[in-house]
Amino acid sequence: MEINQNIINARVTFRNSPIHILEKFTIRDTENAYQQFKKHSELDECVIIQTCNRIELFGKSKTDNSDKIKKTWASITGLDEEIFEENIEFVENQEALHHLLKLTSGLDSMVLGEEQILGQIKNSITSARKSKASGQHLNTLFDKAIRMGTRIRNSSGIGKGGISVGSMAVKLAEESIDELKTKQILLIGTGEVSTLVAKSLQRRGYAFNVTSRTIGRSETFCETMGGNPIKFEEVLSGFNKYDVIFVATTAPYFLVTQERIADAMKDKNKGMMILDLSNPRTVDEKVAIIGGVKLMNLDQIAEMVEKNMNARLNKVKTVENIIREEVSVLEASMKRLDAEPLVTDVFKSIENLREKELNKALQMLDETDEKKIKIIEELTKAVVESIVSTPMNNIRKASEQGQPDIVELASKLFDYKKQNQAD
Repeated sequence: MEINQNIINARVTFRNSPIHILEKFTIRDTENAYQQFKKHSELDECVIIQTCNRIELFGKSKTDNSDKIKKTWASITGLDEEIFEENIEFVENQEALHHLLKLTSGLDSMVLGEEQILGQIKNSITSARKSKASGQHLNTLFDKAIRMGTRIRNSSGIGKGGISVGSMAVKLAEESIDELKTKQILLIGTGEVSTLVAKSLQRRGYAFNVTSRTIGRSETFCETMGGNPIKFEEVLSGFNKYDVIFVATTAPYFLVTQERIADAMKDKNKGMMILDLSNPRTVDEKVAIIGGVKLMNLDQIAEMVEKNMNARLNKVKTVENIIREEVSVLEASMKRLDAEPLVTDVFKSIENLREKELNKALQMLDETDEKKIKIIEELTKAVVESIVSTPMNNIRKASEQGQPDIVELASKLFDYKKQNQAD
């Protein structure tokens, strides 16, 4: 008798891992990964969610198998298991359900309330269903979580007017520069803020170059985020090529110096806008006094975002309260599923017995009148239904309220399998 299904969530996200580390955990071939996880990690069902900010696995299992999941994930991606220790988070049951609701309602996104994640989760469960990787538990869980998340978003307005430091910076560049589409744009850095800038540029259809201290890091960043990777050395001597520069890096010194920009401006007959999104700053403030250069720093940009965010942060509390209530509803429907194999089994066995006895009786009566046969058949169905439905609903309720001992006992009482074998 299947009782005690664990819902497991294993995740690597932008909350603990920078994008170039996150990249390494990406599962390229999900079809194959589903087979591997089911075969080697004792997962009966699984769903993989991947975005540029997270790689997550939801699974259903009867055992605690976090080590097996790590091993399988490591072998799929060719990583050392050690790297998992610093980057991976494991939660199960109530916490896993809570996390999924935070995802669908937009509370766990880099930009609070963003819409994109909901579509990505829908695609994940659709492809898991197609691959037969998910089953009754996860299908029910995801369907309900998507519905709840959508409802929470709509009623709280958490997604309205969402803006990040990255998209605010792009917006400012658009407002300050005519015909931005025709201009040369450079992004320095591959961290969290750069991700937001790149997303925003991509969404608006701008071409841009990306650089960071190692070309490899720029290349993996561009594979996920778009943009064109450029060597760091080329950039340092070639600032004159660019009209807009977004700087979002963690160098302990000024990367963009007054001297470099003054040199660059000698060769340019048009202006340049520099947006310093680094903390601490990596653009020398003195750059601002060079003719034709407009400099904006993180504080100025953050202040604009702050105004926008305050309205939304008030909503976070509301959403968290709704999620807390919804989790128990979700948990009850998941527990209720634990009784389903037994209920289905009992109904099937009783139905077989009913048909057997009905056929015996009809033969003895030698009845051929279709109308009478139908009345007798309906009678047998009604008798069975009225006897069985109350205990079955009570078993479902017991399961829902987390009383597996009652379900366990019921499975012994209704042990038709053995009886049928004895027959």
